[in-house]
Amino acid sequence: MSDVLAGLRVVVPETRELEVLARMLERQGAIALRCPLVAIVDAADPAPIEAWLRRFVAAPPDDLILLTGEGLTRLLGVAARAGIEPGFRAALARVRRICRGPKPAARLRGLGLAADLAPEPPTTAGVIAALAAMDLAGRRVAVQLYPDNPNAALLDFLAGAGAVADPILPYAYASSAEDARVLEALEAMAAGQVDMVVFTSTPQVKRLVALAEASGRQAMLAEALARTRIAAVGPVVAAAVTAAGGRVTVMPEDSFHMKPMVTAILAALA
Repeated sequence: MSDVLAGLRVVVPETRELEVLARMLERQGAIALRCPLVAIVDAADPAPIEAWLRRFVAAPPDDLILLTGEGLTRLLGVAARAGIEPGFRAALARVRRICRGPKPAARLRGLGLAADLAPEPPTTAGVIAALAAMDLAGRRVAVQLYPDNPNAALLDFLAGAGAVADPILPYAYASSAEDARVLEALEAMAAGQVDMVVFTSTPQVKRLVALAEASGRQAMLAEALARTRIAAVGPVVAAAVTAAGGRVTVMPEDSFHMKPMVTAILAALA
């Protein structure tokens, strides 16, 4: 174990993979302050998702754009409950798979499949730039969306390129989770009692801002972001931090997921 982070108090605002990240930091000597900001739940109405899956199985599209690993996981869950998971997996193997970032690519690997296209940078803009060089006229493109982002830019691009998009939103955020713990973490950051906060998704940042505004703690949020060193998993999250009034000082250079982020934190504090 390294002693670079020994005794440092690090807020980990993650839910789905909180323990993974927290333990990675604790192995380096940090004191991880677990602060779940965003909970992920199934979509309230599974019927549109099941209908989308049945279309996918009956007539597989030419392309599938996966924006998150969680999205594919939730689609598989609905497919399993509908009794069509084998057909969905078979259809997945027949389409061109386009992944934004490492998480959907990793989820595909767990199914024995690979991403056919993994644009860099791993952002929506990166996906659009990669597809702009291709002839999409007449292609049917399934698009897995994620909450709080209707991704009009991507859908408008596909329409302008002559493609026929079929978007689906397979999960939701339960953003009211753990308000008291979030406010405690915010107060500790503002008081200078936290050495670092690590953001791994934009919904975490948005939730922190929304809760500060709803509770009249905007000044506390500004103080918290000013006094606490901020790490972000990638440029999209960093942009959300900047929009919230913070400044990211630690970010992986080119591989935007948790292990490289911990490596970047160690390098920054060494």
